[in-house]
Amino acid sequence: MKWVAAGALAAAMFGATPTAWEMNTYQDFLQGRFHGVSVDPDGRLRLAPKLDTVWASEQPAIWSVARAADGALYLGTGHKGRLYRVAAGGTAEAVFTAAEPEIFAVTADARGVVYFASAPNGKVYRLENGRVSEYFDPQAVYVWSLAVAADGALYVGTGNEGKIYRVTGPGAGELYYETGQSHVTSLALDTRKELLAGTEPNGIVYRVSAKDRAFVLHDADLPEIRAIVPGANGAVYVVAMGGSLVRQQGADVSGAAATISTTTVSSTATSVTVVDEAQGGVEIKPKPQAAAAQAAPALAGAPLVEYPGVEKSAIYRISADNGVETLWSSKEENAYDIALSQGGLLFSTDGQGRIYRLDESTRRVTLVSETRESEALRLIGNGNDVFVATGNEGKLFRLGQSAGEKGEFESPVHDATAVARWGRLSWQQVSCAGCTVALRTRTGNTARPDKTWSEWSAPLTDGAGSAITSPNARFIQWKAEVAGGASVGSVRVAYLPQNSSPVVKLVQVSTQIAAPKTATGNAAAPAGAYSITVTETGETGASSAAGTPSQPLSRAANEQILISWQAEDADGDRLEYTLHFRGEQEQEWKLLKEHLAEPAHTIDAESLADGRYYFRVTASDAAMNPAASARRAELVSAPILIDRTPPVVKVGAPSRAGGAVEVRFEVVDAASPLKSCEYSVNAGPWRPVAPEDGIIDSATESFVLRLDAAPGGEALVVIRAYDSGGNAGLGRVVVR
Repeated sequence: MKWVAAGALAAAMFGATPTAWEMNTYQDFLQGRFHGVSVDPDGRLRLAPKLDTVWASEQPAIWSVARAADGALYLGTGHKGRLYRVAAGGTAEAVFTAAEPEIFAVTADARGVVYFASAPNGKVYRLENGRVSEYFDPQAVYVWSLAVAADGALYVGTGNEGKIYRVTGPGAGELYYETGQSHVTSLALDTRKELLAGTEPNGIVYRVSAKDRAFVLHDADLPEIRAIVPGANGAVYVVAMGGSLVRQQGADVSGAAATISTTTVSSTATSVTVVDEAQGGVEIKPKPQAAAAQAAPALAGAPLVEYPGVEKSAIYRISADNGVETLWSSKEENAYDIALSQGGLLFSTDGQGRIYRLDESTRRVTLVSETRESEALRLIGNGNDVFVATGNEGKLFRLGQSAGEKGEFESPVHDATAVARWGRLSWQQVSCAGCTVALRTRTGNTARPDKTWSEWSAPLTDGAGSAITSPNARFIQWKAEVAGGASVGSVRVAYLPQNSSPVVKLVQVSTQIAAPKTATGNAAAPAGAYSITVTETGETGASSAAGTPSQPLSRAANEQILISWQAEDADGDRLEYTLHFRGEQEQEWKLLKEHLAEPAHTIDAESLADGRYYFRVTASDAAMNPAASARRAELVSAPILIDRTPPVVKVGAPSRAGGAVEVRFEVVDAASPLKSCEYSVNAGPWRPVAPEDGIIDSATESFVLRLDAAPGGEALVVIRAYDSGGNAGLGRVVVR
């Protein structure tokens, strides 16, 4: 998906401006949902090959599929450990139910003999002439893979010890190769009739040419080799997966060969949890689950951690000269299986159970079909058709060669970021005789379509531009209905977002320093205008003709009141501000300043008399929107106390009281309650003094200051009181 460049630029320059949501490319369309529709590398929707449901197993997953000589398919399922036979006509029957919950591996030889293995702690069985017999016990926790050689020998890939066995008859098996890996996850015979083996957790592909002799064909960056398929001219195709999920180091269950007594099915079809009571309830998560959790028997008790944005799975081609090429990789989907067909290389994934076609020469990928199950676990060719086995619900589908009669595509949901007025829906299409294309829309104000959304609209058929009739809302979705040989691409939805109101989040009022003033109220003279120098003898140096002047002390500063605020606009509109104020007892707001571009304004602190005031900030996006759609918002500050008048200290005559001196005084403030009071004797340190009622909490307070009588002479007592505005009032008395 992408924004139209011109529309995006206009939206950045103006407020509520018409814009558009477009879907043009292959990657855009992959975000939608497909039903009987495919998308080619050029981003064109067209009818997909017909996908028929052959059989629903009512099991959570079909782990393994093999085709017998008579064309029947044998399916190993979970989590009831059943082997099914599906005849060419689609009739299915249960052939065998194992004591163990899973059948991960099934294969068949040229004579029609079927081999399959149960897990965990299961065995390899042989099905011949309708009779099932135990064939080989590898004494392993898992049997992940089986392959039959031309000479009739059966190869068995196991875990947790990563061993391969060669079995030539009932119970007649020998250790053929020990990989040193934890699991042998896949087996196949190449065109040279040599054994290929894929492993986990290091993702190594071996060519095993003889007992205890092997050559590493590829060491993948991904942990598990999921499938191996020999191709023409000696090429080998490999699926590797598990790159985004790893398990932190945890409990070691490598010895979990004990009796398995409880099986729990997790929420995803391809996740099987087997609880080993002998290991204290440690979970063992076997291979056929999405991503690297199947790496897990050795680390199954540890927490699963996903690392987004890394490669999840890949498909490699190993040529006859051992060169390795990456044909496809993904950070979003796990690939499970591959199948060779006349149209190219097919592979299946966990993205809604999708099947893709890969053109090896161009590396371009077509989404062929979507089963809408969680995972498409297995692919197997059978004549002109390809069969797909799924997980989440274990179903068997037939993917035909010819296109279906009709199909539909649902777009992802688009967020207009605000309630929008919808314009026109337009698209490009290739029409033909007897084929039709229609698009529908629906809208709502929740991120996911639910019962609060509108119904799908009536079909829109004018690709040049059809008016959208769905209600105004924040979210929109469209779907395309295709019949015949038509194709659809480059779909565009035009809309006008509702202009969002600005928000004033905060108003602050504070003081700041302006240019200093002298005691007379004038600006202070520049430094160096005159100077006074006192010599050690007390004589003065340079002076004016009028004698030695008194040096006035300048005030610390001329204060200003700074009103500042924070405001924002969801549309990114440039805002203008208007500032008003009002006294606490006043009825009307007075304008201070309008058309402010910056979120701050200052006034002279002396322009407002003592009292409580409120300041109101109004933000408007009118500069970037038509008058009819412009929005504004306002916020009023908390009451602000302005108090520049110091308290008045009224000191009475001192009196003696026994051996002490009492000084009675009163402090009065006209604007605010008093905050503190203190005194100093002979310019000494300031000491606090409490009022007669014990608490300083009003604008008028009475105090009694008791001082020890001095043995002789006199003392200067200075009293300093502060009000809530921080102003200090002074009083003095001489005590003799």
